[in-house]
Amino acid sequence: MTFYDFEAQKLNGENASMSEYKGKTVVVVNTASKCGLTPQYEGLEKLYQHYKDQGLVILGFPCNQFANQESGTSDEIQEFCQLNYGVSFPMFEKIEVNGKNAHPLFKFLKSKLSGGILGSKIKWNFTKFVIDGNGQPVKRFAPTTSPEKMEKIIRQTLQK
Repeated sequence: MTFYDFEAQKLNGENASMSEYKGKTVVVVNTASKCGLTPQYEGLEKLYQHYKDQGLVILGFPCNQFANQESGTSDEIQEFCQLNYGVSFPMFEKIEVNGKNAHPLFKFLKSKLSGGILGSKIKWNFTKFVIDGNGQPVKRFAPTTSPEKMEKIIRQTLQK
């Protein structure tokens, strides 16, 4: 099983297959609009703008499982991201990342890349996963890791 075997709903309601991103380096991140880490949207957008022509795509998955920091509707989330951070990378409908209702994509990513001594559970908003052009997860980054600190692994993955 690879990343490409999954689907998710975009914020606009369209169903998207992850196979649309075959051959690209993908960063999957669970996001929230009212989190102390929300300014990471800016760094994620900068990475996207800098590397998208080389094959990088960033996929944002809003999640309200952490202190109700993403309580908005799909339209509110879209508007917030565009107005405040100029987000142009694909954003998806709100999902759960932990527990029995966790989205299958996040179950897969967590099974492939654990989160250190506390296991595979997502600890907070802005946990980031890098997937290579073959659909294999290659690196997991903690919520507090800035997007800029992912640049080295993104460059390496783009070159493969």
